Amino acid sequence: MIDLTVIQSSNWQIPTSLPAGLVSVFVGGTDGIGAATVKQLARHAREPRIYIIGRSQKSGNRVVEECRKLNPKGQYILLLADVSLLSSVDDICRRIQEKETAINLLFLSAGNMGSDHETSEGLPMTMALVHYARVRFILNFLPLIRHSYGLRRVVSVFFAHKEGHFHPDDIQARHISLLSKRSHIATMVTLSLESLAKKAPEVSYIHANPGIVKTKSRDMPLVMRAASSFIGSFSSIPLEESGERHLFLATSAMYRPRIQEHEKDGAHDAVCEVPLAVGLTPAIGSNGQTSSGVYSVDWDGETYELHLETYLQKLRESGDLEEIKKHTEDEFKRITGSVPSGQ
Repeated sequence: MIDLTVIQSSNWQIPTSLPAGLVSVFVGGTDGIGAATVKQLARHAREPRIYIIGRSQKSGNRVVEECRKLNPKGQYILLLADVSLLSSVDDICRRIQEKETAINLLFLSAGNMGSDHETSEGLPMTMALVHYARVRFILNFLPLIRHSYGLRRVVSVFFAHKEGHFHPDDIQARHISLLSKRSHIATMVTLSLESLAKKAPEVSYIHANPGIVKTKSRDMPLVMRAASSFIGSFSSIPLEESGERHLFLATSAMYRPRIQEHEKDGAHDAVCEVPLAVGLTPAIGSNGQTSSGVYSVDWDGETYELHLETYLQKLRESGDLEEIKKHTEDEFKRITGSVPSGQ
């Protein structure tokens, strides 16, 4: 476990380690873990420009006002959207692409294990939010992330370290139990990040498990809300601490991209991250290799478990990684008529 004091020490280095004017996009930033992380970034970064995407005008306005109090020199732009719809994802991306030439951080936390009614585009709600929309956001923004100066990172918050049995005959998880669905989708998140990392190895990708955090779980089924509340009464992570821990994931050199430098405009452009705190070492990636660029990170900042790496390797060898990619692209074509290249 990475102690909170170590994480706080790392976060306090952000103003001196990262350049001013970092551009970040938080999908699900109006509430819960996303909002908590937005506020921590506003607290520590120099003149950040943060896009906050969510459904609630009231919650979004509150987050923006709190950020302005923490750091009046930052820019905080609220964008309202239903990101369960790929058409809305593309619209939001176009609006940001019209204003920005680079993005340093894409933070994805919208979605939970809630209702599985279908969206108007014919996707189960949980899968739409946690898989299809997130992959679409990453592909749309990857060119801007790749061309950013300094920090280049994607953080996807779900159930890292809970990867488990994958159901290739039911990729949309329509006919499996709730617990099986959690492991199935967690596996898809990690493997999809590995696939995306092949396009842009100079970007680091993190699948994060926040642990039990006291947040408003409006869309979570009653039985899960009750279980979470019961367990959380014994052990839970304060929301502010969760924000600090996720900011650490978003900025620390512990989670490095696979390629530390790449050619850009005829010159080497080094990745810029917060230096490793005393006692920390580069993390082991989802493939069992140090600094692989893709990380499945538990709530305490730890990344490696042998049984998970072994299981994921079997899926890679079985061809399921390519099957997930093909299925996702087919759904993109069905719904939007196109697949972003990510280049």
